[in-house]
Amino acid sequence: MTKILPLVLVAGLLAGCGASVQQTADLNAPVTITNCGQEISYPAPQRPVAYDVSGTEKMFSLGLADRMRGYVMNKLGDPAIAGSPWKDDYTKVQRLGTSRITREIVVDAKADWVIAGWGSGFSEERGITPQLLDQVGIRSYLHTETCWNFGDKKTTVPPLEALYADLANLGKIFKVEQRATDLVADLKNRVAKVQQSIPANVRPAKVFVYDSGTDQPFTAGKHAAPTDIIATAGGRNALGDLEKGWTSVGWEPVVQAAPDVIVIIDYADQPAADKQKFLEAHPALQAVPAVQQKRFFVMSYGDAVSGPRNVKGAEDFAAYLRSVGR
Repeated sequence: MTKILPLVLVAGLLAGCGASVQQTADLNAPVTITNCGQEISYPAPQRPVAYDVSGTEKMFSLGLADRMRGYVMNKLGDPAIAGSPWKDDYTKVQRLGTSRITREIVVDAKADWVIAGWGSGFSEERGITPQLLDQVGIRSYLHTETCWNFGDKKTTVPPLEALYADLANLGKIFKVEQRATDLVADLKNRVAKVQQSIPANVRPAKVFVYDSGTDQPFTAGKHAAPTDIIATAGGRNALGDLEKGWTSVGWEPVVQAAPDVIVIIDYADQPAADKQKFLEAHPALQAVPAVQQKRFFVMSYGDAVSGPRNVKGAEDFAAYLRSVGR
């Protein structure tokens, strides 16, 4: 004999089914956000690709590794992977390239969404721009930190605020808004704690960021993450007035700035110890306080580029500054 379910139970089952369908529909619904001054509607990404530590770890930090098609990272970033809190996620997600990201890589991967920076991934010269990717059905998201140099509606956002904006936007795009809210709140709390440790009545240490270069040093300007990392720790980027992100300068501005500390960015081009030896032996730098007092701090590439590890970079650098009375 067929058993008849009570009407109340039937209605409840149908309502539950409807809720499930509605939830699925919500997860796939497009969202509109502002990226580099433009309002953009993003369909829910199904095969997202991230470029470099910045894009990859913003995704990983939001628990999105299992949704990713892959990532592209120059092999110079390998030490940053080894020291990453998300190194297990790196092993789970396919690495699609070990040099720069290209349009061919993302097209071959059948990606439908890419995150990268302007000039640090996307590039007119290399033929991979949001406009060109749109033509083949691939949507783009640009790191807010790089918006100062992109498009007609250039927007300038301080590096840490740019990081928070990216995490919030990714939370909306991938429907993990609570995760993004919690992560940003945690990062801001850690930043506040670091700032509270800055000693009163002490002049901020002038800091020169040395990435690489012999004839001309490659360093961090106003729009690069180290400027905010250093400020959070209680220092001041000696070349932080440069209206640039990462850029080359002459040695003369470094000498004139007379930095108290030199931050050496560590990645797989050459050991940080070799970079320090070069700086210590450079004739033009012999009168620089940081060189005279051997005040060098090694910062991982993964901590220095836009991403959630910026706060760890600030915490570690603050600990170093306190150790030398700054």
